[in-house]
Amino acid sequence: MVLLIMFAALLVLLAMRVPVWMALLIPSIVYIVLDDTATAGLAAQQTASGVFDFAILAVPMFILLGNIANVSGATDRLFDAATSAIGHVRGSLGYVNIATSFGFSWMSGAAISDAAAMGRIQVPAMKKRGYPEGFSLGITGAASLIAPMIPPSIPAIIYAVTAGLSVSSLFMAGIVPALLLVVVLCVMVWLLTRRREHLRLEKPPMGRRVRDVAKALPVAGAAVIILGGILSGIVTPTEASALGVAYVAILAICYRNLTFKNLGRVAASTVETTGSVLVIVTSAALFGWVLAREQAPQVLTEVILQITDRPLVFLLLVNILLLVVGAILEPTAAILIMVPVLAPIADIFGIDGTHFAVMVIFNLMIGLLTPPVGLVLFVLSSVTQIPVTRVIRGVLPFFVPMLLVLLLITVFPALSTWLPSAVGP
Repeated sequence: MVLLIMFAALLVLLAMRVPVWMALLIPSIVYIVLDDTATAGLAAQQTASGVFDFAILAVPMFILLGNIANVSGATDRLFDAATSAIGHVRGSLGYVNIATSFGFSWMSGAAISDAAAMGRIQVPAMKKRGYPEGFSLGITGAASLIAPMIPPSIPAIIYAVTAGLSVSSLFMAGIVPALLLVVVLCVMVWLLTRRREHLRLEKPPMGRRVRDVAKALPVAGAAVIILGGILSGIVTPTEASALGVAYVAILAICYRNLTFKNLGRVAASTVETTGSVLVIVTSAALFGWVLAREQAPQVLTEVILQITDRPLVFLLLVNILLLVVGAILEPTAAILIMVPVLAPIADIFGIDGTHFAVMVIFNLMIGLLTPPVGLVLFVLSSVTQIPVTRVIRGVLPFFVPMLLVLLLITVFPALSTWLPSAVGP
């Protein structure tokens, strides 16, 4: 009964548009006040424990890295390089959109940052060259989901800390699914543009192509530092985040884009985003502690085992649940609330923790494109000045490739587990 009341209170508060952190905190505080055995000191300790983890330090650093990359001109260089290389192909700007998002993802780690950066450049460029508005918005939104799947994925860090998994392993685990998403989105672009001969650009001279690609090569250094440093074991993900920030800052200075004015905006945005993430982390830690006290994992395990004892059916049920949760909860809060409840059940079913993590993360990222909360929808609407209703219509067809990738991740664990196993512990 207590569990039902807690979740009902959370849903009511969210429906009233109360901030997520407050919607998590209020039911938890009421529980502590009414339960004589739950001391305030213990509750405070559990709340603080949410941010007392060395890996969490990587979150503000990667947020800072993404913000510096946003003002560094890296996205423009990636866009120019991709356009020069493949602009002559039919539907080229769709592929350019995906390629640029993939390149920028190694510095952003978050779908919202990617959508903000790509929406500013890609959507106007595509519309100018005759691409339908809906297609331009849809591919930009769908491609933004590449960012939280590969290093430096912020959701992967939050999940790893919550579930006690290796951040490095989760970074590696998301790379193959991210590449799968790239391939499936490219197929979608081909299907939607194969009969539109006008959707191609003139092939530039070889000299310009080489020059544009060469200008973008330094941007790849961030991926080399982060991925190479972690894979080699020389640095931890947290240390890699600091090195990545230093490298991108030097790059921005060399590009002459990191002015004092930009630096102020970058700092303010980083503090704001980090604060919003960490306040949710602490509030969700307390909410999760209450759920654990009330034995939520055990209760849900009993319910699920009465429904099925087959791992695949369990995973499909979890996907359905999380698609709903992701539509009403921001991913960080959803991970912090649902993972402590669902991960132990996945262990009982013998499901690999890394496989389950990648499935959960990608599922909740789809929620970023799902009304009514879908943050990426509102970001795209804001940076393009297009009403959110039209953004939603543009994104809808791209749920087909996104759900297909989710299904493949669910059914084939090797997509998530092969690379971490191949590169070692």
